[in-house]
Amino acid sequence: MDETLFIQWPHRPAHLFTPAGSYMVTAGTLHKAPLFHGAERLRVLQSELFAAALAYGWQLEAWAIFANHYHFVGNAPDDARTLPRVVGRVHSATARWLNRLQGRRGRQVWYQYWDTCMTFESSYYARLHYVHQNPVHHGIVENAQQYAFCSAAWFVTHADPELCARVAAQPYDQLSVRDDF
Repeated sequence: MDETLFIQWPHRPAHLFTPAGSYMVTAGTLHKAPLFHGAERLRVLQSELFAAALAYGWQLEAWAIFANHYHFVGNAPDDARTLPRVVGRVHSATARWLNRLQGRRGRQVWYQYWDTCMTFESSYYARLHYVHQNPVHHGIVENAQQYAFCSAAWFVTHADPELCARVAAQPYDQLSVRDDF
């Protein structure tokens, strides 16, 4: 049989991009190691996420950042294919910074990321709600607005109250989100 007829199955999920779409992204550290523990490290990771989103024209609508993973919901620019560059910039900058801090040159910090393009309004609201509530889900705080590295307080302060109510009312317990961190 001609081996050229066989196509290698990818070892990672396909990333399909829709211009100006809304995406949820989850990324995790290698072996789920809590490498970004502590406020300074979380601040650096959050700052790099904001800088990368701004550099590539992504509008963040929700984020939750933890010692071993993060989630964000963002609106893509016209060229949604920039998402790998956003994530790559965050991962490169934070890995270099952390490795310099710990004297661990060349160590792999990040494992992989997963993205979902949201095509239904209810899915969009559920994922916004999920990301905002993620610090509660992980048992870090009782009220997500108390967690400094999450957008919950920012959302309540800056979003239209009707939108806040719609998002808060959207159940998210049936979502399929990679979050076993």
